[in-house]
Amino acid sequence: MTENTTTAPSTDQSGLPSSLIPTLGGITYTDETIFALEQEKIFEQMWFCAVRGADLPQPGDFRTVRIGRESVLVTRSRDGALRAFLNICRHRGARLCVEESGTVKRNFQCPYHAWTYGLDGKLVAAPNLTSMPDIDRTEYGLKPVHLREWLGYAWLCLAEEPPSFEETVQADVAGRLGQLDAIGNYGIDELALGRRITYDVKANWKLIIENFMECYHCATIHPELTEVLPEFADGYAAQYYVGHGAEFGEDVSGFTVDGSAGFDRLGGVDEHQDRRYYAITVRPQVFVNLVPDHVIIHRMFPMAVDRTIVECDWLYAREVVESGRDVSHSVELFHRVNQQDFDACERCQPAMSSRAYARGGVLVPSEHHIGEFHQWVERTLAGGR
Repeated sequence: MTENTTTAPSTDQSGLPSSLIPTLGGITYTDETIFALEQEKIFEQMWFCAVRGADLPQPGDFRTVRIGRESVLVTRSRDGALRAFLNICRHRGARLCVEESGTVKRNFQCPYHAWTYGLDGKLVAAPNLTSMPDIDRTEYGLKPVHLREWLGYAWLCLAEEPPSFEETVQADVAGRLGQLDAIGNYGIDELALGRRITYDVKANWKLIIENFMECYHCATIHPELTEVLPEFADGYAAQYYVGHGAEFGEDVSGFTVDGSAGFDRLGGVDEHQDRRYYAITVRPQVFVNLVPDHVIIHRMFPMAVDRTIVECDWLYAREVVESGRDVSHSVELFHRVNQQDFDACERCQPAMSSRAYARGGVLVPSEHHIGEFHQWVERTLAGGR
């Protein structure tokens, strides 16, 4: 009888084999109290990518968006600048604009008591206002929200003292690409909207981020994507290492559903970026996807603990859009990827309340950056950054 010399696999302090990493527990995806804390500590404190500036081209154009627990009104002012305000009348708290988007001629008027505000947020009229000369029309104007324009979008922050834009939003981009200037090559703020698709995903926002950050699932559910980007079939994410871009397959001509040629390379894209795909996660709710001839940007709007609206923009060179060229082949590729990903997230959401997931699941080594995302969530909810 031979001696058994097999040794047990090493484990870390969690009791897991050392090659596995614990995830968040299931309750963090289903608990209303935790979701409310995320709204308060994450979405209402960080920079939130809300509106594409080109969607509001003229003074008086507006859109309302949900950020955390707040409705925010974004409008183009008479001086041409974008401005954002809490969508609340200062009189009795009625919702000022109930439409998702539209245009006003001069002012916003509350439908309850007719308090009226200029495009700069200043109180300009109200019934009997002249009999109340002590009312400061700026002080009782709409509550402003911090706004920063970048990459052609309005990024908003509800915090009284916003975090550094450079050390949060731009740092996420620089940390992924290796340098911030690399994204400038795509000229995103000069691109035109070729297609927008809105998805109503019945899943927690964290499941969507986790899915985007890894490619361990790519060979299983993304046949079209792995044909274009063969290395994804090996399970390594686009965030494999700093500056890494997944290379197109040898027989692939463009980032399209069948690998056929797309459009001319964007003017600033250099040789190193050509025939490569870069994916960037900008916390807490943006995905930026860079390919040589177009850019895809996802914006997530967490609506409930188990529901997330995702607005996805396909952006092309202005001449491509204005000439009416067919963009359907490139749109179709990532539209299928989105559908496949969101279906997977919706399959996971019900299991988050299962006793089998009460202590969470595990991550394999190629998903280590998801573990870092989980640590960031826990640290941020605890009051850190």
